[in-house]
Amino acid sequence: MKILFTVLLIMISTFNLLAQSAITDVDVLIKNGEFTKAAIEIRKLLGAEKLSPSQSYDLNFKLDLMNRIKIDFSLSRADVKKFISKYYPEVSDIQLDAWETNKVLEMKIIDGEKKYFKRAARNLFRLDTEAKKRFEEVEGTAPDPLDLYLLDLLPSVIEESKDKATKLVKPVNIKVKYTLTVKPNSVPPGELVRCWLPYPSETRDRQTDVEFISASYENFIVSPFNSAHRSIYLEAIAEKDSPLVFEVVYKFKSYSEYNAIDFNKKYTIDTSSELFAEYTAERLPHIPFTDELKQLSTKIIGTETEPIKKFKLIYEWINYNIPWAGALEYSTIESLPTYCYTNKHGDCGIQSLLFITLCRMNGIPAKWQSGWMLHPPEVNLHDWAEVYFNETGWIPVDQSFKLQNSDDQLVSYYYLGNTDNYHFIVNDDFSRNFFPAKIYPRSETVDFQRGEVEWRGGNLYFDSWNYDIYLDYTNDN
Repeated sequence: MKILFTVLLIMISTFNLLAQSAITDVDVLIKNGEFTKAAIEIRKLLGAEKLSPSQSYDLNFKLDLMNRIKIDFSLSRADVKKFISKYYPEVSDIQLDAWETNKVLEMKIIDGEKKYFKRAARNLFRLDTEAKKRFEEVEGTAPDPLDLYLLDLLPSVIEESKDKATKLVKPVNIKVKYTLTVKPNSVPPGELVRCWLPYPSETRDRQTDVEFISASYENFIVSPFNSAHRSIYLEAIAEKDSPLVFEVVYKFKSYSEYNAIDFNKKYTIDTSSELFAEYTAERLPHIPFTDELKQLSTKIIGTETEPIKKFKLIYEWINYNIPWAGALEYSTIESLPTYCYTNKHGDCGIQSLLFITLCRMNGIPAKWQSGWMLHPPEVNLHDWAEVYFNETGWIPVDQSFKLQNSDDQLVSYYYLGNTDNYHFIVNDDFSRNFFPAKIYPRSETVDFQRGEVEWRGGNLYFDSWNYDIYLDYTNDN
């Protein structure tokens, strides 16, 4: 009997090794853009029905991942040429090849065909210096309405904070109606659809007085106030040929927070604390301490030893070297900071995770925060960071809002340690669990801003639904 048991163990172990080897081969196929071959191999493995539950889960996600990448990389060379030709009428294939080599025109080879990122053509005119000039020659250089708004808002925040001797000023009451609409027939009629919508976090003094007003369905669940991803959970039954609408209405109060950081002052960090241990640690895959990023850190920091000055140097380097660009879906990127440094661009979340990683490498506790930006000139999804010093506690840092175009240094460096009253907090971390738990892989595996939807047949990806944000503002001042 003992011999038979041992033989069975060997057979199981051998199969697991073979399955893992086959899964590795699948990963190579996906990396090389051989999606059709990869899908065939995955289905063979799934059909064998001898995989562990985690292996089956991972393989099914790989099938989903390839579909997500195809949605992101959906343009042909003719498509991008058409956009670019408005600014370069005689654009050639040689020029396109050069832009691809320089990583300012993003593409992938998928099943032997060049496919371009759906924002690649517009991003070209953000990332290439000469192309940016050409774009401005054609379109003009009108000032950005948000930039003008902030240059008016920020000096008044600083002044009021100093006058009132308080860091929290300019409260605004914001009422939100958030709607997520599942497209008709995305789910068979009669099936239960599960939905998580963004809800206000209550972990910071600058966002208070959260008040639930209404939801489209009665049996909802609001996650605990300190959830890493703050959500309201709803359920509904799909009906034939009809959209399924999930809606929630709530309000909250938001303050500008001005911490008056002095970069010539000494700020300290308790290296013996649990907080230090947690928030200066590597956290794969999106906070990686790779040799490449360690070399970058050394280049940025040089001989500087003061934490507050390291903090400033990191922010400045990203500000001047990593331009903003429309980003791939995060779930399709293996490591956001590595992608950011390799490609020399990123959106708010990608820039923020590079900032967080570099801070942690230098012994500065840093973490993720995200939600929306609700400034009257521009409402959008948004990510930023927080760092910790003994003298300040957690303070907000918005890398993608950059150094402001102001001669006043307090205004210019405002988003390095401060924030305005239109940064709406939903998430206090990334890639954490939902409440109630989600069964299938998330559409957004890092962030949570648009919502998540699933049914017993699987996850509903972003192409199956739409979302809308409706706002009403009331200033307390």
